[in-house]
Amino acid sequence: MPRLTQSDLKSLNQNFEERTPFELLQWAHQIFGERLAFLTAMQKTGTVISHMIKHLNLPVTVLFVDTGVNFQETLETRDRLISEYKLNVRTLHPELTMREQTEKHGILYLTPEGQATCCHTRKVEPLRKIAGEYDGFIGSLRRAEGGRRGKTPILSIDKEMNALRVNALANFSDEELEAYTEEHNVIVNPLHSQGFTTIGCNRCTTPVMPGEPPRAGRWRHLGPWSMYCGINPTDVSDTDQEYIELPQDVIDRVLGIENDFMI
Repeated sequence: MPRLTQSDLKSLNQNFEERTPFELLQWAHQIFGERLAFLTAMQKTGTVISHMIKHLNLPVTVLFVDTGVNFQETLETRDRLISEYKLNVRTLHPELTMREQTEKHGILYLTPEGQATCCHTRKVEPLRKIAGEYDGFIGSLRRAEGGRRGKTPILSIDKEMNALRVNALANFSDEELEAYTEEHNVIVNPLHSQGFTTIGCNRCTTPVMPGEPPRAGRWRHLGPWSMYCGINPTDVSDTDQEYIELPQDVIDRVLGIENDFMI
């Protein structure tokens, strides 16, 4: 099977720097069609992209991993996207309920090692079960979030899912995010107005105090070494030397080879 590496995407990533999220979403749909999905945890960036998908009338499946310990506000936000934006939201679930997991392994999230296992079990594994169904995933990571995300490429390799990630908001600033939200009256998870700058599971996510880093509310009880859950490959590894395997015609479309559609 032909391979696509992160290095192959260097020129394309440079060309895409000046493109708008709308253009990137349209490009992704043109390239991947029905084999494109959007992955969101129902944070503000996710609902902004959801609104853009609705605005563009793109038939893109929205993927949401219900860990079993999401905040009720997050589940209600998902339901609003279904009812108000008429989006096709596909909810994924871990194999074990949180009670079953605790009975079998104890309370994992009390240590850094356990947290990594818990996040992998409840977030990553449900997604990996559908590996192969999609060639492209729209993501909502932004460089403005800082940390490892400060260098987020617009296009990145997702080796675990053997797919291409399209980070449509990579160069979207905080000001642009807020302006779009207000201008279009975007559905927003109520937790954001309660001090949550980033939203995850109810066991490991807390509000953030003024002056704290945006991700200070994630795994606060474990210290600064626990910042990411692992569901986004660029958060936890260097993808430069990794590759995915896709049909040659898909790779040709991505790279603009013998393809009339190019933004």
